[in-house]
Amino acid sequence: MTTIILVLIGITLLSIAILISVRPWRQSLISRRVFATYKRILPQMSDTEREALEAGTVWWDGELFRGNPDWNQLLAYPVPKLSAEEQSFMDHEVEEACALVDDWKVTSEDFDMTPEAWQYIKSKGFLGMIIPKKYGGLEFSAFAHSQIVTKLSTRSSSLSVSVMVPNSLGPAELLLHYGTDTQKNHYLPRLAKGLEVPAFALTSPWAGSDAGSIPDVGIVCKGLWKGQEVVGMRVTWDKRYITLGPVCTLLGLAFHLYDPAGLLGDKKHIGITCALVPRDTPGADIGRRHVPLNAMFMNGPTRGKDVFMPLDYVIGGPGMVGQGWRMLMECLAAGRSISLPSSNAGMAQLTARTVGGYARVRSQFKMAIGRFEGVEEPLTRIGAYTYMMDAVRKMTAGAIDLGERPSVVSAIAKYHVTERARQVVNDGMDIVGGKGICLGPSNFIGRAYQQLPIGITVEGANILTRSMILFGQGAIRCHPYVLKEMKAAYNPDAKQGLLDFDEAFFGHAAYTVKHAFGALGKGLTGSHFVSVPANVAPETRRYYQQLTRFSSAFAFLADISMLVLGGELKRREKLSARLGDILSMLYLCSATLKRYESEGRQQADAPLMHWAMWDTMYKAQMAFDGVIANFPVRWIGRMLYRIVFPLGHPYDVPSDRIGHQVAKLMIEPSASRDRLTAETYLPKVASEPVGAVELALLATIEAEPIEARIRAAEKAGALADNPDANVRDLVHAAFAAGIVTTAEYAVLKRRNELRDIVIHVDDFPYDLGRSRAQALLHKAAA
Repeated sequence: MTTIILVLIGITLLSIAILISVRPWRQSLISRRVFATYKRILPQMSDTEREALEAGTVWWDGELFRGNPDWNQLLAYPVPKLSAEEQSFMDHEVEEACALVDDWKVTSEDFDMTPEAWQYIKSKGFLGMIIPKKYGGLEFSAFAHSQIVTKLSTRSSSLSVSVMVPNSLGPAELLLHYGTDTQKNHYLPRLAKGLEVPAFALTSPWAGSDAGSIPDVGIVCKGLWKGQEVVGMRVTWDKRYITLGPVCTLLGLAFHLYDPAGLLGDKKHIGITCALVPRDTPGADIGRRHVPLNAMFMNGPTRGKDVFMPLDYVIGGPGMVGQGWRMLMECLAAGRSISLPSSNAGMAQLTARTVGGYARVRSQFKMAIGRFEGVEEPLTRIGAYTYMMDAVRKMTAGAIDLGERPSVVSAIAKYHVTERARQVVNDGMDIVGGKGICLGPSNFIGRAYQQLPIGITVEGANILTRSMILFGQGAIRCHPYVLKEMKAAYNPDAKQGLLDFDEAFFGHAAYTVKHAFGALGKGLTGSHFVSVPANVAPETRRYYQQLTRFSSAFAFLADISMLVLGGELKRREKLSARLGDILSMLYLCSATLKRYESEGRQQADAPLMHWAMWDTMYKAQMAFDGVIANFPVRWIGRMLYRIVFPLGHPYDVPSDRIGHQVAKLMIEPSASRDRLTAETYLPKVASEPVGAVELALLATIEAEPIEARIRAAEKAGALADNPDANVRDLVHAAFAAGIVTTAEYAVLKRRNELRDIVIHVDDFPYDLGRSRAQALLHKAAA
């Protein structure tokens, strides 16, 4: 009987194999039926959704999605470097720009940068970094752009945002890619020299994250322009959150264009169109401001009602009407890859540098607070997250310089760098405590904390990005077969569509089975037999193996989720978000390993790398659990767990031992600390809050051996009867008792002076100076 059963099973499997191998048979008996069902359940896709989906390129994210990343390819990506010209600009112009801005005055007194600072960044080409030299721009690399924005962000958000917006998605980039020669020759030299200040208006009060549904409208019509009747557009718009809007001289504008009279052809709804509108265009309402959490970069609304403008205002001219959404989607990845990851990485570097120093300077219970285990925990997160954030920033900017437009990777970078910045600055505030919550000129972290939600919210709100884009777009763009299947279903040629679908579908099926066995096999063997490049650092070898295992498991889990849920997965945003988390963690880990190799395997930096890797792998593991535990078909969920984790979880939380090593790096000067915070602007005077921390840290370390001797003498009773033997006056008591020399006393006094500057909390008149300001106004009026 057993023999007969085995024979029957063998015959069945052989029959299936023959059926699948003979393409006409499988098309007739399988593919045709599956194709019909697939087309029926496939969600409808709008033109804007399709253009967004097809925009950009697939890069390293594609390797992670395919389940067997080619680590040699990752290691072969060139390490981005600054040219001599770019390095000189960082060392001189960027330093000078930082020195010209006092963030406290900008945010609390002047509500803007000084005219001198504005003129400097305009005249030195900061607003034209992406513009080619033939138009008068700097023509810097994406990496240089990232480095500059990172450093400016350690000084002032008003400064960094004012620089990054003209170099991100906006008029200059759109003109470079799509502008007519006339538009380029006129506007690009003016933008490069700051003679024009650009802004781009997309967001509407009624269509925020759903930007494709903007209600702003242009009607093609005839009208008078400079004394002549021309074919143009009457445009009505109402936009908000437009950065640089209040001071812009050239407004990029996105709107739906309609042609009811058929002046341009038969199409009534031409589509989203992008135009350039000079500020002085009659009817353009520009100039009012928002106040984004007291960050005083220029941001505000703009409106217009039936504003007539010629078709020449369309970016690219009349031939590019209706192409606006495609233009925006194709250019979005570059800006999103640089602007927000860079500015938030700068915020993290500033926090790491200042809070780490503060934790050594500030003491409680006769010990630096940075040595308490409770403080070590947030210090560890600050250090390790900053290390990983900067790795992601640099690797993603490097992709842009390689010619990539990685839409999924840019969304990962934007989401996870801003979220980790939120954690880093929150941890910094916890350590700094009362000083951090009182704003004033000596507060080095308060404004960063206050303005954190801005990065979380703009350029695609993080909730939307996580729940709808990371996996929703990633699954279709990065998967080797899903997009092919969708295109086959949308193909108006049904016969060719079936042929394409048949090939993609059976390739997809084999791919799924392959990764099911791959995930199970790697799980059962602990991934110990996974091959990795021989030239990786020995201490990172296991990470590459486990990442390959997780990649294979992710590919399988993603396929099963799409197979079981189909179009419903688009509405299962929590599941989609967790799948996106897994993909994101794999990318973050890849960037971290790439950084460690690129920087020469710095052993002193290894604790930063290890803690960041372990924490992120643990989070990926928890994301797997989140998908499996909430899988709508419970028996499939149980099956998935047995395949993905056949021997249980491989990761626990990162060890306290490594965390202690990271925290120690944060509170003492070292090459590691300098590499971690390399782009931080560091004034060298005690009158600057960051400069005071730097000087106080060095003075504290110099004073510690002397202070230890005083503590020993105090413990021995040498100062028992001295009323000055308290925290504030202990140094004077020890000097008076002859415990320290005159030279040592000078060291301790200097340390105390700098320490008191660092821990000082700003205070103001009870009315915050209002009465004095009013008196000055009355005096001026008189």
